[in-house]
Amino acid sequence: MSWVTKTLTSSLGRKLLMAITGLSLIGFLVVHCGINACIFLNDGGETFNEAAEFMAHNWLIRTAEVGLMLGFIIHIVDGLMLWKTNSEKRPVKYAVVKGEANSTWYSRSMGLLGSLLLIFLIIHLRHFWVVSRFTDEITSGRETLFGEMKEVFENPIVVVVYVLGCISLGYHLLHGFQSAFQTMGWNHPKYTPFVKSLGAGFSIIVPIIFAAMPIAMYFGWIA
Repeated sequence: MSWVTKTLTSSLGRKLLMAITGLSLIGFLVVHCGINACIFLNDGGETFNEAAEFMAHNWLIRTAEVGLMLGFIIHIVDGLMLWKTNSEKRPVKYAVVKGEANSTWYSRSMGLLGSLLLIFLIIHLRHFWVVSRFTDEITSGRETLFGEMKEVFENPIVVVVYVLGCISLGYHLLHGFQSAFQTMGWNHPKYTPFVKSLGAGFSIIVPIIFAAMPIAMYFGWIA
């Protein structure tokens, strides 16, 4: 077994892999949020459709998309393995658990939040990625991605599911953002408070923007 394999299969190695893939996915969220936020220009989806068209046909973006999917898979599998390892370390539960004494509830619930996000991700991919990549509904010109969004978010149940997914994302980021920097060893008395504030702000603002999209479309605030 090589040193690479030993590193990646160790607890520390898995945490490092979790941090690297997590930071790359955070970068994706910034781009994805920025493009989707174009719908708030309220120009009939023209700017959003142009941005989505560029992303769909740019060879560099399409190549990065493969890496992104691999990152998602690695992050999910690695997270489940870490959760399993942590559970096995404490096979017998304490009679009284006072986890709140040294950790937040969402940091102790990353397995649950991650599972909810996985379900949400599957639903989201089915609604948009599958339609735009594996059908001719968009490419044939019969429908635009903006039109697809309006159609999907006509259903109030779907809107509720998306909002709950965004809430789960917020709590997941609240722990994951800071944890990734800590795992990478990027700690400094001068900069760590800034990283914590940046992480908290990111964990609130980005999910709110994402959640505002289905809500605004459902209530007809965006035409």
